Amino acid sequence: MILDINHAAETHQTSNDDPKSPLLPLHNQEPTTIKRSLSTHSIFISILTPNTAFVLLGPLLCLLISLFVQLDGPKSSRNMLAVLGWVFTWWLTEAVPMPVTSMAPLFLFPVFGIAEADQVAHSYMDDVISLVLGSFVLALAVEHYNIHKRLALNITLLFCGDPLSPRLLLLGICGTTAFVSMWMHNVAAAMMMVPVATGILQRLPSGMGQPDAVNKFCKAVVLGVIYSAAVGGMSTLTGTGVNLIMVGMWKSYFPEAPPISFNKWFFFGFPLAVVIFFALWGILCLVYCSKGSGRVLSAYLDQSHLRRELDLLVWTSFLLGLSPESQQKLDQVLNNLSSKTTGPMTFAEKMILSVFSMLIVLWMTRNITDDVPGWGVLFNGRVGDGTVSVMMATLLFIIPNNKQKGEKLMDWNQCKKLPWNIILLLGAGFAIADGVRTSGLADVLSESLAFLEAAPYWAIAPAVCLISGTITEFTSNNATTTLLVPLLIQIAQTMHLHPLLMIIPGAIGAQFAFLLPTGTPSNIVGFSTGHIEISDMIKTGLPLKVLMFLGWTRKCSSTPQVGKEEHWNIYVNEVVIGKNIALRSRNTQKYIRTNYQVQEKSLVLKDEIDRTKIHFTDTL
Repeated sequence: MILDINHAAETHQTSNDDPKSPLLPLHNQEPTTIKRSLSTHSIFISILTPNTAFVLLGPLLCLLISLFVQLDGPKSSRNMLAVLGWVFTWWLTEAVPMPVTSMAPLFLFPVFGIAEADQVAHSYMDDVISLVLGSFVLALAVEHYNIHKRLALNITLLFCGDPLSPRLLLLGICGTTAFVSMWMHNVAAAMMMVPVATGILQRLPSGMGQPDAVNKFCKAVVLGVIYSAAVGGMSTLTGTGVNLIMVGMWKSYFPEAPPISFNKWFFFGFPLAVVIFFALWGILCLVYCSKGSGRVLSAYLDQSHLRRELDLLVWTSFLLGLSPESQQKLDQVLNNLSSKTTGPMTFAEKMILSVFSMLIVLWMTRNITDDVPGWGVLFNGRVGDGTVSVMMATLLFIIPNNKQKGEKLMDWNQCKKLPWNIILLLGAGFAIADGVRTSGLADVLSESLAFLEAAPYWAIAPAVCLISGTITEFTSNNATTTLLVPLLIQIAQTMHLHPLLMIIPGAIGAQFAFLLPTGTPSNIVGFSTGHIEISDMIKTGLPLKVLMFLGWTRKCSSTPQVGKEEHWNIYVNEVVIGKNIALRSRNTQKYIRTNYQVQEKSLVLKDEIDRTKIHFTDTL
């Protein structure tokens, strides 16, 4: 056991990048031989690929829209439509890496006259993105100290039962994944929890002689982890990028409307997420956990096995970051301990859990209700959820880890794994929302969708959820949300509905990627384990998708907004009054211009009559 721990610690230490290592090879190193045997024909063949065609398709579509499409609006609205064609072509085809495509508005908007460079850059750093940055730093700290593994194994040990109950064990694994996914991105939660689940499954037999009950239980565990991550992420703003994109676009389109805070969304989404989670667990138990599976699994997996996994995890966390001398001393201590003894939590783990708990409390109490204001009122509403997130993440770089002198809980080298692709995608979505609104394209879309004014909401909202849920199976859920939300806002305004009645079904539907491995990175991680096939995903994902579709549509229909309806009515009235004033102003100006033109024409006509009279008199 000690040798395994030492090997794990050495592997962890050597896998980290050395910040002092040179980026370029040194001169005294042996030069590598560069082969230049590619002919012109080979180069030409390598260029003619479908990916190259998709790369060229984006600029070509942009050019065609700019030259031949005529909109009933300003020139900037047509340019914005052309830029959308370029960006969404690259997003949907993934011809260019998505993070690179997400930076395209930084140069396309100024070039096409949609917005100034500074205005576009501001969209890539606001309170929502600050919320993401802080929560990702905390997630990296949790992953670095293996807190998620400790939590998973402890909960699994609690639910394992004696004798083994596969259904309770599955509930513990899925429940842990859903809880972790609530406080960090669901993809990160799935990537962290799948290795924990497969580590437990490694004790089960594999190959041709694997019992059918074991095979089904392995499928249930992997499917439960990837789907629980998606369900748990829906209940909070930080759980998925889709929720963050939706909140950011809401703030961009309606800056004067009540914002969607962390606790508002939590009280809206958490109850239904709990119902869907238990429905997922019921489906998995019904399909994969038969009555006699407990007796079969007990021969390979019980509480003693899980306790040994937890002991290995605990002592590995002690060894990480220690010097070789300290490890040797610790080895001597460990040799005198029983393998059944579970070590205590380290000081670093306790501090990270304390910081995380404090962050959750601050998120939930910043703005409670209108009658009971939270602590945010002390700062006159100047602070946001991102303010708290970054502040608590900063503490991780200040508090010592109590292992080595001068070391803190986190250092910047550990933050190299920050998911900048998600951050850039969020910034691109917010920039597109601002561009659609300021360029006049939003008004053009609103006029073109006037035929939906008489359409019933009960037919539109389910259709929106169904369409977004279908698109997301073939492309990124974040890209789907960025594409649909601006359009849904215009549809809602045309139908004189609260915009959240359309935005929420569309955004939630974009997270229903349960049928194909390519739907989300979480599905790819689970599919790569080899325990599940596409037929298994369809067998479990299809009824879950139908259930979530019905549940969220019903929820959105009965709860038309996350905020207060009277606030929205006041805001709508102000907007309507403002539009009426602007309309009257434009009509007045038009009336003045028309009268002035008539007076000018009258004066010209009068002059012509006078000249005609003079000419007639002279002639006589």
